[in-house]
Amino acid sequence: MKLSALITTAIAAGAASVAAAPSTINADPLSIFGGVDMSAKNFYGAPVRPWQPGAKPGWYYGNFPWLFPWLPCLHGTFKNLTGATQGGDYLTFGLVDTVADCKEMCNSIPECGFANTYYDVNGKDGSPLLTCSLYKGCHTAETATNTGGQTQPNGSVNYIRDSNGWCKKK
Repeated sequence: MKLSALITTAIAAGAASVAAAPSTINADPLSIFGGVDMSAKNFYGAPVRPWQPGAKPGWYYGNFPWLFPWLPCLHGTFKNLTGATQGGDYLTFGLVDTVADCKEMCNSIPECGFANTYYDVNGKDGSPLLTCSLYKGCHTAETATNTGGQTQPNGSVNYIRDSNGWCKKK
């Protein structure tokens, strides 16, 4: 009898822990893109299909954002530099697999206005992943002044390569 009570208690405790889902943070698309609903339910800002009358694009990605000032977009400000951005408006940094992952992280943070991806060669404990640093304001090549040069615990010296920056139009 005691064994069955113990098993019943263990199963109940296990079921309770499975039922407790981890908390998630959902950013409101309206706050991220300055009042434009960029969610899937609004077809990412383009609810009218391109073949229908009155269709308008919902976003722009490219090098000429000033041609489309009414559309939310991330636009490149520099590419392939050997320096990473340094700025007083720093928000956070992390490691990502792709540039798209970094841009997605920036888009998920309402305060983020700029994303910088780069390879920190010999840095970050030897990680081969991209570093993604996020800032409030837009930056240009002039602030990409962190070229590395820090001695690592193993004696190697890090350096920056393939640094790219993107501003988020608000």
